[in-house]
Amino acid sequence: MKKKMISLTLAAMLGLSLAACGGGGGSTSGGGDSGDSGDSGSAASDVANKDKPLVWFNRQPSNSSTGELDMAALSFNDKTYYVGFDANQGAELQGTMIKEYIEANIDGLDRNGDGVIGYVLAIGDIGHNDSIARTRGVRKALGTGIEKDGEINSEPIGTNTDGSATAVQDGELEIGGKKYVVRELASQEMKNSAGATWDAATAGNAIGTWSSSFGDQIDVIASNNDGMGMSMFNAWSKDKEVPTFGYDANSDAVAAIAEGYGGTISQHADVQAYLTLRVLRNALDGVDIDTGIGTEDDAGNVLSDDVYVYREEERSYYALNVAVTADNYGDFTDSTKVYDPVSKQLDEGAHATKKIWLNIYNASDNFLSSTYQPLLQNYDKLLNLDVDYIGGDGQTESNITNRLGNPAEYDAFAINMVKTDNAASYTSLLSQ
Repeated sequence: MKKKMISLTLAAMLGLSLAACGGGGGSTSGGGDSGDSGDSGSAASDVANKDKPLVWFNRQPSNSSTGELDMAALSFNDKTYYVGFDANQGAELQGTMIKEYIEANIDGLDRNGDGVIGYVLAIGDIGHNDSIARTRGVRKALGTGIEKDGEINSEPIGTNTDGSATAVQDGELEIGGKKYVVRELASQEMKNSAGATWDAATAGNAIGTWSSSFGDQIDVIASNNDGMGMSMFNAWSKDKEVPTFGYDANSDAVAAIAEGYGGTISQHADVQAYLTLRVLRNALDGVDIDTGIGTEDDAGNVLSDDVYVYREEERSYYALNVAVTADNYGDFTDSTKVYDPVSKQLDEGAHATKKIWLNIYNASDNFLSSTYQPLLQNYDKLLNLDVDYIGGDGQTESNITNRLGNPAEYDAFAINMVKTDNAASYTSLLSQ
């Protein structure tokens, strides 16, 4: 099936009229009939855009200040869902992984022998729920978190060499009968000058600044993702043998564990990518939304309940996370391999090819471009979906929405927003 990145010139098509006919009925579990089991062009023209299946993925519609879910976006129609991963479970795993590494490797870890285990923290996006959860997970596990409004404060602290920052506190670990202070020496949001967050180059520059300022006070590096973590690892910590911990289990980070990268977290991107497209496939087929997920489909695809959870009240599917360390990294070296239990081809006679519009918020994002999209491209073939992949600039929503100029051309949509607050930028286009 043909894959293509949509040209910016399609922005001129924004004014085209949209289809106006109503869609078919949905099942009680949220699956809906597309109204046409024939080719995708017919289905797209027969269903109003506002009634077509929609999946938000990777960035859950929510208030970036409070984290409150945007239920209007999550229930845009009866075929709307979110696919992501269990951020809190993964955040706790990352924090625990770092703490256990410190406890197991304390001999020689305190590089200047001052009794203080100093760490620096690369924050991806201060308004992103997943980034917030990961910051909280590290601080909770290491005892450096301070509560604010009933939750651990996730704000960046700037620098904190003397332990006087108000957004964190010094933690304490007792290891082998000796007590160590744990201190967050510095943290910042990795946003570049153009406004893109989770920026690896910014993280690489930050570790240069921090290492010049703090030197051998830095004993551990924690990062909200592997893109930033690997940038710091390659720029400084690999040579200094300072353990660096990330998140996402990108192939380069997993391989780097053999060279001293401390560890990472697999958010089961293989399961997430499958769910992103599977939910659309089910809605287009008019079958129960659980088909091929918790219930075996006609090809034998099914997921076990230890790799995902579904929260009906949030209309959200969450993949579960796995810690990747020196003990098991060999099992995670290929991050783009489809998950075997859901790797069987659907019969095109029973599941006709449909056309999907799908965007990646930032074409330069390490995890999404090197792991998530390749997985999607493997699954789209198995699920008989013809997907147009649109890469954004990571900075402005309009860079993406301007290329959703003719939604009537598509049977369904998968959306990865720049900012979690901006779901209405997309639903307003689909409602015209």
